[in-house]
Amino acid sequence: MRLDARLRDSLDAAARDIRVCEEIGFDGAWNGENRADAFLPLALAAEHSSRIRIGPSVAIAFARTPMTVAYPAWDLQRFSGGRLVLGLGSQVRPHVTRRFSMPWSRPAARMREFVTALRAIWRTWETGEPLAHRGEFYEHSLMTPAFTPPSNPHGPPAVFLAAVGPHMLRVAAEVADGLFVHPFCTARYLREVVLPQVRAHRPAGAAPLEIALSPFVAFDDADLAQVRRRIAFYGSTPAYRPVLEQHDRGPLQDELNRLSKQGRWDDMAGLVDDELVDAMCATGDPAGVAAGLRERWGGSADRLRFTLPGELPPPERFADLVTALRGAEDRAEHGPG
Repeated sequence: MRLDARLRDSLDAAARDIRVCEEIGFDGAWNGENRADAFLPLALAAEHSSRIRIGPSVAIAFARTPMTVAYPAWDLQRFSGGRLVLGLGSQVRPHVTRRFSMPWSRPAARMREFVTALRAIWRTWETGEPLAHRGEFYEHSLMTPAFTPPSNPHGPPAVFLAAVGPHMLRVAAEVADGLFVHPFCTARYLREVVLPQVRAHRPAGAAPLEIALSPFVAFDDADLAQVRRRIAFYGSTPAYRPVLEQHDRGPLQDELNRLSKQGRWDDMAGLVDDELVDAMCATGDPAGVAAGLRERWGGSADRLRFTLPGELPPPERFADLVTALRGAEDRAEHGPG
C-alpha cells in the first residue's frame, strides 16, 4: 500500500513540504483546490523533489475546459520527469455555477467527455494527428504548430477521478486510471458500493483501477472533535447521502441539511454519533491509528492519504504514523522476527 501526504495550501510551503514528504518516506503528495490554484504549487513541488508522485487532489474540472487543463498537466508531467497524477473532480453545482460562473449539466456525462477530450488533445500533441474532438459538451478541433507544446518523453499523466455516487463511480471505472474515494466513506460503502461498481464497469483488458482513499484519522480529543464536525458538514450535502443510506442513516442527511441552512454547525456535530465516527475514522496513538487503518482498508486500497480536518498540518505530523504503517507491513511480509 502506498502512503500519500497532503501539501499545505500556501505557495510558500510547497517546496518545504515536498522535501519533508520525501524525507519521511511518503510515496505521493497531493495539494487541493480550496484556497489556492491546483497547479501552481505543483511546479515548486516538482522542482524540489526527485522521487515522489505529485498531483492535485483535486483540480476542479468544471471550472475549466479540457484544453485549459491539458496544458498545465502536460507541462508538469514533463517538468517532473513523469511523476504527475492528474486528479480531477466535479465539485457541486453551486460552486461551479456561482463561484466559477461555469455551466453545469449532467455531471457524470460531462466528466466522461472531459477525460475523453483531454486524452484526444494529448494524443494530438504526441502523434501530430489532427485534433477532432466534437462532443456534447466540448469541441476541440483546432491545434496548429504554433500552439503545440514541446514533446513529452514521459507521455501523458495518469488521470484519477473523485467520485462518491454510482454514476460518477461508473465514469471513473470506465475512463480513469485511478479513483479518489472521498473521506466521507466507510468500509461497508467501499465494499458494497464502490468496488462492485468498479468491477462491473471496468473495460475488459484495462489495467486495474487504482483505489486511493483519504480516511479520517484522529490522534487526540481535539482531532476527534474536528472529525465529527467535518462528518456533519459532509453529511449535510445531498451528494454524500448514498453513504449514509448504506448504513440506514438517510434521514440524518435531511436533518443535517436543515441545520446547515440555519447555520447551526455545533448542533450538527452533536447528531454525529460515535458509531458513525468510528466507521469513518481511525483513532488513537500512531500505532493504534495504523492498526485501525489496516483493519478497515487493508486489501481494498492501493493508496492512503490521511485526512485530519481543521488547519492543514505539516507533513511531519504524520511521520510516526508512516513509520507505524511501514513497520506493520514489514511484519506482515516477513514475520515478527
